[in-house]
Formats: sequence, C-alpha cells, structure tokens
Amino acid sequence: MPRHELVTIDHHILESQKLHPEATGEFTNLLYDIALAAKIVAREVNRAGLVEILGLTGEENVQGEEVRKLDVYANETLIRMNEFTGRVCVMASEEDPDIIPAHPDGKYVLIFDPLDGSSNIDYNVSIGTIFAIFRRKTTGDSCSVEDCLQPGRALAAAGYVVYGSSTMMVYSTGHGVYGFTLDPSVGEFLLSHPNIRSPQPKYYSVNHAYVRRWSRGVQEYVKWLQGEGDDAPELSERYIGSMVADFHRNLLAGGVFIYPSDAKRPQGKLRLLYEAAPLGFLAEQAGGYVSTGRENVLEVQPTSLHHRVPVFVGDRRLVEKAEEFIQRYDVEGGT
Repeated sequence: MPRHELVTIDHHILESQKLHPEATGEFTNLLYDIALAAKIVAREVNRAGLVEILGLTGEENVQGEEVRKLDVYANETLIRMNEFTGRVCVMASEEDPDIIPAHPDGKYVLIFDPLDGSSNIDYNVSIGTIFAIFRRKTTGDSCSVEDCLQPGRALAAAGYVVYGSSTMMVYSTGHGVYGFTLDPSVGEFLLSHPNIRSPQPKYYSVNHAYVRRWSRGVQEYVKWLQGEGDDAPELSERYIGSMVADFHRNLLAGGVFIYPSDAKRPQGKLRLLYEAAPLGFLAEQAGGYVSTGRENVLEVQPTSLHHRVPVFVGDRRLVEKAEEFIQRYDVEGGT
C-alpha cells in the first residue's frame, strides 16, 4: 500500500510563510488561532444534541435575526481566542453591532460570521464559520471602525469552516485555495484538497421562493440557468439555505450561488464583510468570480460594518452571464 504524505494545517501555514521572507510569524499564529477556535466550535456542534446548546436565547442580533445558543458560543470562542494574543487590533462579528477592540499593538483585523446558516442548527444541517483577515490601516494607540471598512481586494486572507459529515477548513492567503479535513482521532486538520480550482459547473443554488420579488434581469437569468436559451448550461439545482454549505459544494463540484436583491431587500441580504467578500475572495483564488450583478464584489467599498450586497458567486462564465442579463433587462431596460 503506497504511503501518502500527511500535511497538517500547521505545516502548510508554515510552508506558506516562506513565500514572505519578511514575515514575523504573527500572521501564521493568527491562522493557528482560528484553526484552534474552529476545533472547539466543531466539538460543540458535534455534541449539540447532547448538551444544552440547542434552541434560541430569546434575543435578536443586530441583523434582526433570532440568536441561537450555539451562535453565542461560537462568537464568544472566536473573540476569546483572539482578544489578548497581541496579533489582532480589532474584530468585527456579524453578531455584534459595533467593533470589538482587541490589542492596541495588533497588526491585523479579524472579521467573522461565527456560525453561518445557524437557523439550520436544530435540524442537523451543515453550518459553518466564515472569516476574513485584513492588515491594520490606522496608527496610534487604538484601532477604529476604519480598519474594518476595507474592500475585499485588500484581504490578506479569508476562509471558512464547514461543520457537516466531516469538519473542513478551507482558506487562502492569496496563493491558491486549500482544504483541510479534521481528523477527530488525532485532533488535526489534514490537507485533503490541495490547490482547489473551479471545475466545470454542475449546480446552481438559489431560493426560488423569492422569484416574484426579483428584477426582470434576475428572473431571465435564472430561466437561463434552468436551460432556456441556445447557450444555456446543463445544471441541476441544489439549495441548502446555509451559504457556506452551498458555496462549499459549488467550489468543489462547480456551479454558482446567487442571492440577488429583490423588492423587499433592494440592497441585498448578505453581508459584504462577513460573507460576500471572504467567499468571493476564495472563489477568485480558485479561478471563479464574484459580483453584485453590476460590479465585482471585491471592489465594493463598505460604508458600514453590516453593509449588504446582492451576491452572484462561483463559476466565472455563469457569474458574468448574470451581469449580462442584469445589464440587458435592468440597466438598459430601465427597471
């Protein structure tokens, strides 16, 4: 039986650091901290039905969404793991209305959605953690919201952890996308998906329940995804309702995830900093593309911590086709 090299996430991060001779190790250790936090959250996710961690807290977060107990646990774990290390100057979480100050000397900014898809927690559906890392912009004794309000193009790293039949951490520092699967027997993330590239698309992911709220351009685009038109692709629909899980499947199998704006949410629903930019960064690193339907998401300048945008992300041709339909029907058509 042939022997296979086992590459831990720690080893891979160290090897990646060699691409930057000026590195001090702080960025490397920050990625370690996130990986450790993911292991802790994964442990609780896998025991969620056995401990008093299912259900609602009775509160709402800044997004107006009901907060689940596991949301709170994941949020507190990520904050505590990074609050006093000296590597992070400020954090921002989808669960919190304002920035979370950390260490005044920290060089990095950590932004995260602690538990994406948390409405699925009680039903044992895949959920995940999304994170984004920026370099600090300001100088002085403290950080500010300005350090968080950076476009996706300025990302130093981004990634996610998906908690499903196995726990996987996928990340990029701008040199390709790599996936690691947690081996619970040894407690290590092991390289399982090296150099992920966007494959020939198989799927499209969208919530058809909102079709009546969509613009004409989006409606026509989705018809095209379903096979209408001479150049239409041959795709199957898959929609979980947990963005990180839908994105993960499409990243590995090929496809497009869309959450457009609609009559109820004209600015879009998904958060730029916590969801759209980090996952779009990964898509681009894998050879794909991310768009609002009118412009590259990674070029959008956030105006607030909870800035929302429409999202079309995945296979480059499929996303560019969305822009064509929106340009034809919604921009030139004037709707």
